[in-house]
Amino acid sequence: MRDSCKVSVVILLLVLINGVFGDNPYRFFTWKVTYGDIYPLGVKQQGILINGQFPGPHIDAVTNDNLIISVYNYLKEPFLLSWNGLQQRKNSWHDGVIGTTCPIPPGKNFTYIIQVKDQIGSYFYFPSLAFHKAAGAFGAIRVWSRPRIPVPFSPPDGDFWILSGDWYKTNHYVLRRLLEAGRNLPFPDGLLINGRGWGGNTFTVQPGKTYRFRISNVGLATSINFRIQGHAMKLVEVEGSHTVQNVYSSLDIHLGQSYSVLVTTNQAPQDYYIVVSSRFTRKVLTTTAILHYSNSRRGVSGPVPSGPTLNIASSLFQARTIRRNLTASGPRPNPQGSYHYGMIKPGRTIMISNSAPYINGKQKYAVNGVSFVAPDTPLKLADYFKISGVFNLGSIPTSPSGGNNAGSLQTSVMAANFREFIEIVFQNWENTVQSWHIDGYSFFVVGMDGGQWTTGSRAKYNLHDAVARSTVQVYPRAWTAIYMALDNVGMWNIRSENWGRQYLGQQFYLRVWTSSTSYRDEYPIPKNALLCGRASGRHTRPF
Repeated sequence: MRDSCKVSVVILLLVLINGVFGDNPYRFFTWKVTYGDIYPLGVKQQGILINGQFPGPHIDAVTNDNLIISVYNYLKEPFLLSWNGLQQRKNSWHDGVIGTTCPIPPGKNFTYIIQVKDQIGSYFYFPSLAFHKAAGAFGAIRVWSRPRIPVPFSPPDGDFWILSGDWYKTNHYVLRRLLEAGRNLPFPDGLLINGRGWGGNTFTVQPGKTYRFRISNVGLATSINFRIQGHAMKLVEVEGSHTVQNVYSSLDIHLGQSYSVLVTTNQAPQDYYIVVSSRFTRKVLTTTAILHYSNSRRGVSGPVPSGPTLNIASSLFQARTIRRNLTASGPRPNPQGSYHYGMIKPGRTIMISNSAPYINGKQKYAVNGVSFVAPDTPLKLADYFKISGVFNLGSIPTSPSGGNNAGSLQTSVMAANFREFIEIVFQNWENTVQSWHIDGYSFFVVGMDGGQWTTGSRAKYNLHDAVARSTVQVYPRAWTAIYMALDNVGMWNIRSENWGRQYLGQQFYLRVWTSSTSYRDEYPIPKNALLCGRASGRHTRPF
């Protein structure tokens, strides 16, 4: 496969293109993706492992590090990894979704070149194709601040990652066939914490210390609530943004979201439950891990602490309390640059409405009445090589139409211009909580409320200290509004983080375009880019 030679060529090119790469370290990873037996809920399943691990190995990096990740696919089908929350600045080529990157064929390899440019915080990676996410191959990403950049809390005595979410005992290819047959996913069988069920993980702590817990919801279908028996949690970071340090007894974490909390071990020396339960489900799923004091001689005791269940008002209230810490630095001393988001008037408003139409007798999910159909050629490659017929920019409207419930099938791509400042309103008329993610960006969550959004809703916007993040929830029969500066050229996926809905069409791509061909605006096609579909047989570039 001559992977090491390819990596060397790519690194040399990046150094020549942009001097910033030459000043930052490289971190090299070699990952082998295989099938393997796992028992997350006590039942043998065929999982997808990375280097024999479930969940996969975690990534530690420092702001501006370059990650060189060589992925070898030993599965019997194509495979692709994506990076939830990493912004891929000027580099949607390596985003790892079907609209940007060719899948890695069985028995082949691909090397991702990713710079965590101007980012800090807690994220995760996951497999983006063929419902592989239901089989594993996800892992945690921690991006640490540079040593000279101040952090708004004292260095914790330990740092734990928690990947939690719902899980099915049914194998991923059976779930995939159910969806393709036009049926909904069944209710999940349980919840996991770091790949294990009830009591399967123990986190050992010293008394009188403070620890950071980074929690990500990597599930398929369910919001979760996280809490630790007898311990308060101080929120300090949400997907790369330092937050106002409010204290919570429990936190709602919606699909695809990541939070960091500080927990001080100031209770009696014994073991305590770490609890995750499902949110907004009539049947409540619960799982636990153990917080073990090192001097404990007593195991967990008492009932498992209960959490909120169906109540939406309390979750909405909590979401509004999550605000950005304006006195803290981000990855740089001046995280917002020379402007403040609340002082800029958006150039246009994009309305996004989700729906669940039946098309040709099968269940589909749609955005503004359009259900996404995966292209035979990655959209980014079709754009670069000027291959006609793969997509068109009129395939999805920028607001829902009167026929929104009928639904149509399209490879939907929306046009946008580099350096636009836009408002996006997610309007949800369904009775389920929605969770939306935007690749390539961090956006400001300026408002959310029940009912129909109107222009008068802007009077309630938070234009002072809205948190910036990459994944946001929309409550049932409610709306959420965001502001976003389109400062990252590329082809970017906007999707539901409910993986059944995403798989059946609740996603589209935003083409952020500029006529400039300068490497200052976007990196060129990678030399090692895989070429597939109608791009097969073409050439990337000689160096």
